[in-house]
Amino acid sequence: MQPRRNAALVVAAGMALALSACSGGSGDGGDQDKPYVAIVSKGFQQQFWQAVKKGAEKEAERQGVTISFDGPATETEVESQVTILSNAFGKKPDAVGLAALDSRAVEPLLKDAQDDKTPVIAFDSGVDSDIPLTTAATDNKAAAAEAAKHMAKALGGKGKVAMVVHSQTSGSGIDRRDGFTEWMKKNAPGIKLLPVQYGGGDQTKSADITKAILAANPDVKGVYGSNEGSAMGVVQGVKESGRDGIKTVGFDSGQGQINAINDGTMLGAITQKPGAIGEQVVAAAVKAIKGEKLPKVIDTGYYWYDRRNIDDPKIQSVLYR
Repeated sequence: MQPRRNAALVVAAGMALALSACSGGSGDGGDQDKPYVAIVSKGFQQQFWQAVKKGAEKEAERQGVTISFDGPATETEVESQVTILSNAFGKKPDAVGLAALDSRAVEPLLKDAQDDKTPVIAFDSGVDSDIPLTTAATDNKAAAAEAAKHMAKALGGKGKVAMVVHSQTSGSGIDRRDGFTEWMKKNAPGIKLLPVQYGGGDQTKSADITKAILAANPDVKGVYGSNEGSAMGVVQGVKESGRDGIKTVGFDSGQGQINAINDGTMLGAITQKPGAIGEQVVAAAVKAIKGEKLPKVIDTGYYWYDRRNIDDPKIQSVLYR
C-alpha cells in the first residue's frame, strides 16, 4: 500500500506544479525576467472570453510579457470576481487588466492599486472610476443603437419589443441597454419597448425570461438580447414558446448565434472584435508599465452581421469560433 500512496503523492504534486505553471506571472511562478500582467475577465463560460484570452496571449508573446487570465465561472458572481482580483493584486503584477462586473464592488481594490502605483487597464466594460488609465472596449452604446436600427427596420417601425439584458451593474450592460432604448425613443416612435428584464448573461435564465415575456405579451414582435448568453437564451425561449414570426437581434457571435443567423431563427447581431480587445489590453498594459501616455478610451470596433454579410471576410475574421 505504501508504494501506491507515494505514487499518488507524486501525481498530486505534479498536478499542483502544472496548475501553478498555467496561470503564469512574476508573482506566481512565472518568468521573473518578464513584466507580468494579471488579467481578470467577467467570466469564462462564453466563447467571447476565450477569444479575448487568445488575443491577449498573442499580444503577450509579441510583447515578451507574461500574463495570467482569470475570471469567475459566470457573469453573475461579483464576489468571486472581487476575490480573484484581490488574489491577482496579491501576486504583485506590473499591471492589471480588468473587465468589472460591478464597478462599486472593485473600487476599494482599485484604490489600493493606485496607492501601490500598479497601472490598471479596463476592458470590455468601463469602470466607473478615474483610476484605470484607459478602457479597451467596443462603443457599446453605438453598437446597441445599430442593433435597434436593424430591429426597427425589420418591424417596419411598429410593434412591441422586449429586451433581455445581461447586467444592470456593468458598463457594457448599461450601455447596451441605454443605446438600444435611446435610439428607439428618438428614431422609432412606433416601437413600444417593454420594461427591461435582466438574465445575468445566463442562457437558461434568459430563455425562461423570454418565455415569460411572450406568455404575458402575445403581441410582442421582437426581442433583443444584449450579449452571447442573453441572445442565445432569447432564441431558445422564442423557439420553446412555439411562437413564429418574432424578430430577434443580439450581441456577440458565438457558434450558436452564427447557426441561428444562418438558419433564419435570428435576424442578426453585433459582433465585437474580441481578439483585438485582448491585444489592446496587453499592449496598453505594456505602455503603462513603460510610463507612456494612453488615450482615455481605445475603441476596438464592431460590425452588424446577418445572413447577407456573414460570409464577408471582415466578418468571418472576428466571429468567436
